[in-house]
Amino acid sequence: MTPEEIAQFLRTHPQFFDQHPQLLETIYVPHPHGGRAIPLTERQIVTLREKVRLLEGRLGELIRFGEDNDAIGEKVHRLSLALLGARDFGTAAQALYFHLREDFAVPHVALRVWGREGLDGAPEAAPVDAALRERAETMGAPQCGPSAGNPFLGWFRDAQEHVRSMALIPLGQTRTIGLLALGSEDPQRFYAEMGTIYLRRIGELTAGALAARS
Repeated sequence: MTPEEIAQFLRTHPQFFDQHPQLLETIYVPHPHGGRAIPLTERQIVTLREKVRLLEGRLGELIRFGEDNDAIGEKVHRLSLALLGARDFGTAAQALYFHLREDFAVPHVALRVWGREGLDGAPEAAPVDAALRERAETMGAPQCGPSAGNPFLGWFRDAQEHVRSMALIPLGQTRTIGLLALGSEDPQRFYAEMGTIYLRRIGELTAGALAARS
C-alpha cells in the first residue's frame, strides 16, 4: 500500500485503533523538535500542546488588541467632551491640539479650514493652495504614510524636518471644510496599511465641532 492509501484507510476507519489499542504504544514516530523517536501517543500530546500554546498566544493578542481599543476609545471620548464644551472656534482648536498632544502623543499637528466665515486672523484659516485643497477634497478617507514627498509636509513649518510619518484626515462628511494633519518623528507611527477607524472618528468630531463654531 502507498502512504496515501494508508492515510485514506485510517481516515475511513476511525475505529481501527480502538480495535488495536496496543499499536498506539508500539508505533514510534520522529519527535517534531528532535531526532529521537517517540510513541505515537506522545507525539499526539506534543501536537496538542503546540496547538494550545498557539491558541493561548492568539487569545493574548486579542486581549491586548481589546485593551488597546478600549484605551483609544476612552481618549476619543475625552476629546469629544472637550470639543462639546468649547465655547468658540479658538477654544475648540486648542482643545483639539491639547488632546492630540497629551492623550494621543502626537507631537506635531496642523489644521486648516476653508469656506468658513468669522475666522479672520485665525492661523487655521490661513490660505491653502488650490491644488492642496483639491487633493484634500478628493481624499474621501484618512491617509497615512511616510512624510517624504508629502505635499502637506510644509504645514508643520519649522518642525517639518523632524516629521517622518504623517496622517491626513479630511474634515467634513458631504463637503470637505478642511484638513487635519498629524505628524510623528517615528517613521512607523503612521503607515499606509494601518487601520484608520479612529482617525476617521476624530475627523468627524473635529469637523462637527469646528463647523458649529465658525
